[in-house]
Amino acid sequence: MKLSPFKRGPLCTCPPKYNLNTYAGRCRHGCVYCYAVKFPAFRGELKPRLSLIPHLDKLARTRPKMTVMLSDATDPYQPAEREYCITRRAIAKLSEAGFPLLVVTKSHLVARDVDILRRSRCVVSMTVTMLDRRKSMVIEPKAPPPELRIRALSVLSEAGVPTAARIDPIIPGVNDSPEGLRRLVIRLYDAGVQHITASTLKPVRGFFQKIKHIPWLYERLAREYQDAMQIAGYSYLPEKRRRELLAPVREAAEDMGLTFAVCREGFSWNTASCDGSHLATGGSQLRV
Repeated sequence: MKLSPFKRGPLCTCPPKYNLNTYAGRCRHGCVYCYAVKFPAFRGELKPRLSLIPHLDKLARTRPKMTVMLSDATDPYQPAEREYCITRRAIAKLSEAGFPLLVVTKSHLVARDVDILRRSRCVVSMTVTMLDRRKSMVIEPKAPPPELRIRALSVLSEAGVPTAARIDPIIPGVNDSPEGLRRLVIRLYDAGVQHITASTLKPVRGFFQKIKHIPWLYERLAREYQDAMQIAGYSYLPEKRRRELLAPVREAAEDMGLTFAVCREGFSWNTASCDGSHLATGGSQLRV
């Protein structure tokens, strides 16, 4: 098996790393804002990548031993992971082979593997877009509720596993309340999170068609993005508007003493690596 280098797109400030998707196809979380649908390998039915398992022992030969991200498209902790344990086996082998790990997920199932993660050079980055469960069910209909994700962060942090959080995406009219964002950052801090990454919604082709069945959301975002600029297949709000949306998170993170970064925004407020991987490697890896 060959680890795939993570491909940095325009405006990406991520440190170099490998990427491993333990599942392909459409993520079961069904988030309306999903960007992975633009990639052919991550459309259609969920596909457990069982063929990875026999090759995991070959990882020790890979050089250099950069951080491995699990993963950049389909969540590594799909509901199917309870049955297949592909991610669990992968992180065990990667850790044994000496790779730092960046586990990016939206599922509390990651806490199941605390026994492996606590012995690894790793950081778990949990996406938590808001505290409001009702709104979360609209934009992340099958993802675990925010409370379960935050509880998983607490379990991991208490076990000594470094944790980060992604408040990503921030969507106008949905989770952009400055007060709500501040409360979220405080909850994440209380759960032991050490780093926050934030990003604004950057719709991909087909997004607006997909949300037409949610009239209030469609109408609000159609207005917001009517003058959006296109960068590498994504729609970007004007920079001034993006800074307005991100500022409350930045301010709250600074007040709580957390490191902070924005993701693919074209400007840098970063005080550490944008993806939180510095928590796994022991350095700041600041990229501006």
